[in-house]
Amino acid sequence: MQLSLPQLSPLPAGPTTPGRRPRLLIVDDQPVNIQTLHRVFAADCQVLMATGGAQALKLCRERQPDLVLLDVQMPGMDGHQLCAELKADPLLRTIPVVFVTAQDHPDDETRGLDAGAADFITKPFNPAVVRARVRTQLTLKAQADLLRELAFIDGLTGMHNRRHFDERFAAEAGRAQRARATLAVALVDVDHFKRYNDALGHLAGDDCLRRIATALRACLRRPTDLLARYGGEEFVCLLPDTDLPGAIGVAQLLEATVRGLALPHPGQAGCVTVSVGVAAGTKTADLLDNADKALYLAKAAGRGRVSWLGG
Repeated sequence: MQLSLPQLSPLPAGPTTPGRRPRLLIVDDQPVNIQTLHRVFAADCQVLMATGGAQALKLCRERQPDLVLLDVQMPGMDGHQLCAELKADPLLRTIPVVFVTAQDHPDDETRGLDAGAADFITKPFNPAVVRARVRTQLTLKAQADLLRELAFIDGLTGMHNRRHFDERFAAEAGRAQRARATLAVALVDVDHFKRYNDALGHLAGDDCLRRIATALRACLRRPTDLLARYGGEEFVCLLPDTDLPGAIGVAQLLEATVRGLALPHPGQAGCVTVSVGVAAGTKTADLLDNADKALYLAKAAGRGRVSWLGG
């Protein structure tokens, strides 16, 4: 069956995903229903498919879809249970869920909306109506993502801020505990930065921090790694699924990269350097405290170096 429909407007992507087609997850235990919806959206979206709730939850954690089209009645984890799981996960709760179901009683719709769904579409559906409703939800999510991104950006450096780091750290710590995975943190402090400001002024200090932030960010190669301004002249790197040797390697690259900028430091001998404290382990409750202790060790040992503690 060939569907002739108006073009679906592309997702107004945020600053981190320019031009990316929206990623849509279709969840239904009946392959024929998945195929029908796939034909509706394949030309405009990256379409992911799942035939059960557990499989869909795994896909959401791995691929972060922009929207989920979800059947209600499925064996095992049904649509309501999956929706509740998504809304309970800090990393997934902003993904809009649209129920697409044969249930058409008002109580069914109310239950779906109470579970956290953004919309409710009954089968059999009109493809043009489904496209219009999906377009609306994608647009709303893009706008919310942009506002959230702006709220999480440090105005001076353009990097993520402490608030964003705190949320990501809590989410990644929870994920690491569930998966028994290793999480790593690196605290980066610019050495004798007050002396730099006192000698050259705050405008020069601000420019120095921006250049350091850009250099540090370029050292992180994986999309899951996070650099944030932690406060003042301190930055923090969050490194999921990274053991202590791997985190030490990243930290050494961070230290060497800043040193390689060769920014003159009139308040100390040589150029601007950073001290880095690293902690890694499965006991995530102690990670930040251990990274801070490791940073103190780096400073006590003479600064411009990397120290670490396991966890």
